[in-house]
Amino acid sequence: MIDPTVAVRIARPSRDLAAVERFYVEGLGLDVLYRAAGETPGEHDLVMLGWPGASWHLELVAGPGVPEPAPTPEDLLVLYLAAPVDDGILERLERAGGKRVSQGEYWDRWGVAVEDPDGYRLVLSTRSWSNDA
Repeated sequence: MIDPTVAVRIARPSRDLAAVERFYVEGLGLDVLYRAAGETPGEHDLVMLGWPGASWHLELVAGPGVPEPAPTPEDLLVLYLAAPVDDGILERLERAGGKRVSQGEYWDRWGVAVEDPDGYRLVLSTRSWSNDA
């Protein structure tokens, strides 16, 4: 059985690491946890973003051999805030290259969706996490 407190890494390709990093760092407030530049053939550039001590982080990769991002409207990163979404966060996300989008009746009711520069969607949910979410 897998321990339910196991750490999670979400990895995905990026067209423009600098633009996506700006969205998540300046817009959302994540920290750069690690960065590497692909210096030899077969390697790629990457940046890991998250909050120190959190049990998850987001890894973004780019460079030769990395497939183009192909997000769909259902590729969501959902953060359960258990509170109203702060207008200041939404303004920062938009200034950092994000675009507010509709995510359908459920998420439009229970949060706000913002598309990052690669087209992936971040949902800031007003709900709290539960096993029923």
